[in-house]
Parts: sequence; C-alpha cells; structure tokens
Amino acid sequence: MKTTALKAVAAAMLAAVSAHPLAAQSDIAVSRKNAITRAVARCSPAIVGINVTETRQQYYTDPYADFFGDPFFRNFWGDRPRTYRKNYEVRSLGSGFLISEDGYILTNDHVAGNATKIVVTMTNGAKYDARIVGTDPVTDVALLKIEGSKFPFVKLANSDDVEVGEWAIAFGNPFGLFDNNAKPTVTVGVVSNVGVSFTQPMGNNGRRVYRNMIQTDAAISSGNSGGPLMNGLGEVIGVNTVIYSTAQGSSGAGSIGIGFAIPINRVKAVVERLRDNGTIRRDFWTGMTVTPVNEEIAKYYRLDATDGVLVTEVASNGPADEAGIEPGDVIIAIDGQPTLREDDINIAILDGEVNKKITLDVRRGGKTSSVTMTLKARPRSGGVRN
Repeated sequence: MKTTALKAVAAAMLAAVSAHPLAAQSDIAVSRKNAITRAVARCSPAIVGINVTETRQQYYTDPYADFFGDPFFRNFWGDRPRTYRKNYEVRSLGSGFLISEDGYILTNDHVAGNATKIVVTMTNGAKYDARIVGTDPVTDVALLKIEGSKFPFVKLANSDDVEVGEWAIAFGNPFGLFDNNAKPTVTVGVVSNVGVSFTQPMGNNGRRVYRNMIQTDAAISSGNSGGPLMNGLGEVIGVNTVIYSTAQGSSGAGSIGIGFAIPINRVKAVVERLRDNGTIRRDFWTGMTVTPVNEEIAKYYRLDATDGVLVTEVASNGPADEAGIEPGDVIIAIDGQPTLREDDINIAILDGEVNKKITLDVRRGGKTSSVTMTLKARPRSGGVRN
C-alpha cells in the first residue's frame, strides 16, 4: 500500500514537471544561488595572485683554498679567498586581496616579506608591480601597494564575532592555478575552532606568533597563503596562513582539512602600524631566561607544583631585574593567560614590542604576586639572550 502511494506521488510530480518545464528549471536555477555563490561573485574581483622573486645568498668554501695557500703557489696566484658568496634567485607564489580602492593589498610576510620583486595578477588578467609598504614577521602580516585607483576591494568583518560551525570560504592561488585563467580557487567549509594559539620557527632563529587563530576545514593548500577566509556574508574574517599536512611534494603541501587563518581584527591592528611606520619594533629583550617546570625541576627546586615556567637567570639592570624578578621565581601567568607550557610564554612575550608593558603573575616561596615589566630595546652586545 505504501509503495503504491509513493509511486502515485512520483507520477504526480513527474506530470507536474512535464506540464510546466520552464517553471521547474526556474526553481532549480534559483536554488543554485545561495550565500556561497553570492559571496564568491562579490569578492572574487578583489583577490590577487602574487608572484615573488627573492634574492638569497649562498656561502661556500673554496675546495682548493689550502692547496693554493701553499707559499709556492701563492707566488703565482696570489692570495685566494677561502669563502665565496653567491647570489641566486628563488621564485615563489601566494595569494592576497585588496582592502582599499587605492591599491593596498594584504598577504603574509612569509609570502612577500623578503621579496626583491613582486608581481600581482588581477582577475581581469592585468599585472602590476607591487611594493612592500611594511611587513611584520612575528604576526606574519605584510602590506603591499600597487599604483592605480578604483580597484575592487573586500569588506573586513569583526572576527571577534566568528562562531564555530559557520560557513568559511577560502580564496586563493593554490599551486599557482590562478595563473591559468586569472581566477581564484574557492573552497568551502566551516569554522572548526577559534582562539587557537601556537608559534612556529622562522628563518632567522626567531619565531612567528600565531595568536587566537581561526581553524577551518575549508581546503587550504600551498599557494593559498595570504588569501582571505570569508564568512557567508562575503566579509573577511581572517588571512589564510598555516596548514597541517601529512606529506609535502615538490609542488608543496596539500590540505587534510586542518588550516588556520589570522583573525582579521589582529591583522587590522598590525596594518595600521605598518601603514604608518613600515615596521613594528620587535628588537626587545626581557633580561631573563626561563625553563618549563617538570617533576624533576620541581623536586630539585622544592616547588609545590609543576605549572608555570621557572626563571633560571636574570641580567643585572635588565627589564626583569627592574621589575623585581629573581632567579627561582615561577611565572604562572602573563597578562592573565596561564603559562602551562613553554609555548605559552613564547606566545605572550614574543608578540611584544619595545616599550610594551606586560603583567606577570609570579610565585615565590609559596606566595603569588603580580609585577609589571617593560620590554626594552635589546642591547647591542652582551646581556642575556632573552
């Protein structure tokens, strides 16, 4: 009986479609238009592909230096340098997006921060030489500029309002596909998590601080870096920056559904500084060294708990010394954020700048107190490394 009823309903629907084919097609056409397609249509013209040329230096030792260093051969050939320097060019690509009609472009520092030449490709195929207005390696944000006017640009959202589970639309130039037809690749997912903080090493022995990142399962692959992560309204909630991948091939790493974007509110604050000054002064020091507290260290120093980080060295007249911090103190929080692991203190301190004041909760002899430390410009020589 139930099967007979279903067949009757199906037959009625087929008859209705056959009787009104244009109406049915119209309904399908309307259903294909949704928040995603509208956001893509609105934002795509402001997305750019970025091609970067970077000049690097390679040092190598002359394998015949000792041979020609012999006094006999030196009479004929003279002194030969033992070490040579060779310049070579590295080309890479990434993504970016226009944030103003007069040509300001956002991307990552790791995409364009060390570039000697930057070429930006628009969705209409036009190419522009771009210059670096300013870059901040710690936050991994770079601000570029192309000359012109009335460029299409995107709207920046309030990333503090981002909710887990809402639509996330990633735009970019994965594996250089933008160069094929001057159009960005679009991938869609959801906001998987918010407030994820971590650090990663960068080339000059420093660390990038990725703070309160937005996690998404929208596919982000090599070349997507610097592109925008949008919400369902077509507003930028973050800058695609980091992916976790199980493997990396010659063309780069692909997505496994774990990508991170810098929240756009953090980017806004950095961009304002870069536009005014071109850089943010990160050449500070704390005048102390620390180590995580584990059970062995807690037992050795007779500490009551293993949370926090232990201060092992304090430089005379350094910022920590002036704040009243002593060796043996345990820092359990910085600016209200617990320091439960080594990366917590990196996130809290390395994101600082010269003359910034930070508040440290310090445990000493079973008592806890708060002290304020001012980060000062690093001395030109000597002093404690941190």
